[in-house]
Amino acid sequence: MTNKSLIENMGIGIDIVDANRFKKIPYMKKKEFYKKIFTKSEIDYCLSFKDNYIHFAGKFAVKEALVKSISKKVKLIHIKTSHSNSSPIVSIDSNKQYAFLVSISHEANLAVAVVISIKR
Repeated sequence: MTNKSLIENMGIGIDIVDANRFKKIPYMKKKEFYKKIFTKSEIDYCLSFKDNYIHFAGKFAVKEALVKSISKKVKLIHIKTSHSNSSPIVSIDSNKQYAFLVSISHEANLAVAVVISIKR
């Protein structure tokens, strides 16, 4: 693959989320809202933390950054986030068209994510 074709097959997306958005709408009061965005395993993961809102914000930032990186509409519930050896992993339901690299960070009430997409 040439450098030009590699660049044509790559995308990058970034998103920053104020975690207070999720703090203001706690999971226990707005379960249906969360279930439209996050998978059961994502919800379980976030709820395993005392300050779960920052983790919801981080996962939301990853999903938004992924959509920006591929420049296509995707329902957020179809984007799956997980971890392997403490490294974040992201994929789209039944879509092997892309490979993704992801970085996520939290600071105070902010979560930021960067996703690089590579078309296969």
